[in-house]
Amino acid sequence: QVQLVESGGGLVQAGGSLRLSCAASGRTFSSYAMGWFRQAPGKEREFVARINWSGGSTFYADSVKGRFTISRDNAKNTVYLQMNSLKPEDTAVYYCNADLSLRPLKTTVGGKSWGQGTQVTVSS
Repeated sequence: QVQLVESGGGLVQAGGSLRLSCAASGRTFSSYAMGWFRQAPGKEREFVARINWSGGSTFYADSVKGRFTISRDNAKNTVYLQMNSLKPEDTAVYYCNADLSLRPLKTTVGGKSWGQGTQVTVSS
């Protein structure tokens, strides 16, 4: 199992930026893919971004492509989500996910390990 702890959420005005972090522990961090998902009030949890084990390949939801960047630092066991040009519709609880399966990069399905979530609120 992998334990995940997110941080970096908060309140920001539209057009602003935030960077989320997720610290992982419990398994060799550089051996699995990581992802970010989000859930807005009254909506299903949705895929945001995914990064492979090395950080060399990434995949994004169309709604965030060009605005969000996922990255990882395997030396620090941490994955990041840099969010720029934020919109009110980006308001949600953001969850970090670890996927120890062999799913391909371009999948919107997460693994079994989830963080507790961090709230991101974008005001108009």
